[in-house]
Amino acid sequence: MDARYDEIYSSLRQRIKTLISMYESQKAKSNDLQKKNLELQAEVERLERKLNELEKKHDNLKIAKVLSSIPGEDVHETKLQVNRIVREIDKCIALLNR
Repeated sequence: MDARYDEIYSSLRQRIKTLISMYESQKAKSNDLQKKNLELQAEVERLERKLNELEKKHDNLKIAKVLSSIPGEDVHETKLQVNRIVREIDKCIALLNR
């Protein structure tokens, strides 16, 4: 009987070691995936900010183009004025976001 119990004990001990090893492996994979997920989220946020910035610039260019098509106006001066207005609006938005 003792030999049988020793065999069962050894088998059970080996299975527990295997489970612990599998657990550690999965835990490491989970940590790696969480780290990668955070990196990707940061990248998405950075790209969203860049997209918003480019959309603003595109809108500003469309406005400048429309204003520059007004006859009798100096195109360069009009663009400068539009840029000043946009900067002032951006400052106001920044103050509101505080």
